[in-house]
Amino acid sequence: MERKMEENTVRDVETGSETGGEDALVGNVNKLMVSPPGYSGAPRKGHLVFDACFESGNLGRVDYISEFEFDLFIRPDTCNPRFRVWFNFTVENIRETQRVIFNVVNFSKTKSLYRDGMSPVVKSTSRPKWQRLPPKNVYYYRCPDHRRNYVMSFAFCFDREDDVYQFAYCYPYTYSRLQHYLASLERRNLPYLQRDQLGLSVQQRRLDLLTITNSGKSLHGIEKKLVFLTARVHPGESPASFICQGVIDFLVSQHPVAQILRDHVIFKIVPMLNPDGVYLGNYRCSLMGFDLNRHWQDPSPWAHPTLHAVKQLIVQMNQDPRVSLEFYIDVHAHSTMLNGFMYGNVFEDEERVQRQAVFPRLLCQNAPDFSFSNTSFNRDVVKAGTGRRFLGGLLDDTSYCYTLEVSFYSYMTAGSAAPVPYTEETYMKLGRNVARTFLDYYKLNNLINNRPTHIQSSEMMSQTANSSGKGNVFGRDTADREKEKSQSVRH
Repeated sequence: MERKMEENTVRDVETGSETGGEDALVGNVNKLMVSPPGYSGAPRKGHLVFDACFESGNLGRVDYISEFEFDLFIRPDTCNPRFRVWFNFTVENIRETQRVIFNVVNFSKTKSLYRDGMSPVVKSTSRPKWQRLPPKNVYYYRCPDHRRNYVMSFAFCFDREDDVYQFAYCYPYTYSRLQHYLASLERRNLPYLQRDQLGLSVQQRRLDLLTITNSGKSLHGIEKKLVFLTARVHPGESPASFICQGVIDFLVSQHPVAQILRDHVIFKIVPMLNPDGVYLGNYRCSLMGFDLNRHWQDPSPWAHPTLHAVKQLIVQMNQDPRVSLEFYIDVHAHSTMLNGFMYGNVFEDEERVQRQAVFPRLLCQNAPDFSFSNTSFNRDVVKAGTGRRFLGGLLDDTSYCYTLEVSFYSYMTAGSAAPVPYTEETYMKLGRNVARTFLDYYKLNNLINNRPTHIQSSEMMSQTANSSGKGNVFGRDTADREKEKSQSVRH
C-alpha cells in the first residue's frame, strides 16, 4: 500500500493542540484524536481517539496513513530506549463497522511468537473479557517502509459505536489488581496467611511479601522446608502474575493437598518485584531504566530498593540455622517459545545436577503444558546478575534456584497437532500445578488419605473472579486427582 508522506494531524481532545513527529514518544498518548492530513473541522465519528494514559498503558505515537490504516509506536521503557515490546491502549470515537489496520512498527525484538500464530488481546466496554484476535488477522513481517524493521499488523472491525476498545500485547495484570487481590485475601483473616510490606519502590509503591504456612512445626515434628517465589521482575511479563496468583489461590485453599503442604512447608511469595515498572507500562525495566534481573549481585538501596529488600531477606534467612531454604523460583514469561519450562544452574557435582532435575520432571507429570524438553541448565555470562544465577551461587548445595518461564502465547500438549493459546485461567492452572508438585517432591502423597476429600465450594473459587466472572477451581483436573501417585525420587 502506498503511504502518504504529508505531516499527520493529531489532536489532543482535551487541549485541542496539535502535535506531530517524534515528540509524542516522550510519554503516552493522552486522548489523542487522529484526523486526516489537513483536516481542521469539528471532530467526526470515525476520527479515532487513542489513549494510553492509564495504569500499565503504553502507546507513544500514532501516525495516520489512510482512513483505514494507522502506524503505532510503542513508547520505550522509562529511562531506557532499548526495550519496546509491551503495548496497552484504548481506541474510541469509532464508527460502526469501521475497518482498520493497525501497524505496530517499532518493536525492539525481531524474534517473536507473532511468527507462530500469536495475536494481541482485545476487550471492549460491553465485552470486558479479554479475547485473542483471530491469528488470520495478524501479520508479522519486515517492512521496507520502516527501515526493514519488523512490523506486526492486525486488522480489526469495530462494531459498537459507544464502546471503548482496549488492545494489549498480552492479558494485563496491574499493580492495582494485585493490591485488590491481596486486600481480599487479608479480609478473610486466614490463620495461615500473613501479608507484610517488605519495602517500598522508588515511587513508594508497596513491595508485598506473603507467608503461607500452618503455625508451628510440621505434624511429625520435622523442621519445615522453605520455598521462596518471586514474580514480575520484568514488568511486561504479565503471565507471571497469573501463575503467581494460581500458586497463592491453591496454597490458601482448603484442598487436602494445600493443607498438607502448609503443615510441612513455609511458602514466602513476593508477587510483584517491580511495581513501578508494572504501573508505568514498561516491558523490562524499572522507573530508572534498570533491568532489575541483572542487579542481584549488588543492588542499590536507592536505585533498586525492591530488589535490595528481597535480597537482604533471602541472605538473612540463608544465614539463619533454623531456616531450611530449599527452593527459589523466579517466574517470567517468554516471547519466543511455547509451553512452560524452567532454567536451572550448572554444577560440577553430578548428583546435585540430577537432584536439580527432579522438580521439573515432577512438574512435567502434573502440568500437561509444562515441557521438560524445553527445560535447560546453563551458566551464560549474560545471566550472571539474575536471581537464579546469583542465589544459585549463594545458597548451599541442598538449595535449588530456578527461573520458571511460560509462553506469552500457547502450549503444545502430548499428541496435540496445534498449539493451544493460553488464557488467564490456564496460566493460573499452571501456578496451581506448580504448588501441587511440592507434595510429590517432598513425598507427602501418603498423607493424602488421612485428609477429607470434600472441598467446600466457596474454597474452590478464587476470591477475585477472573475477567469472565467465573472463579478458579483449585487443584488439578478431577481425573488427575483421582490417581494421586507416589513418586520415588532421590533428595
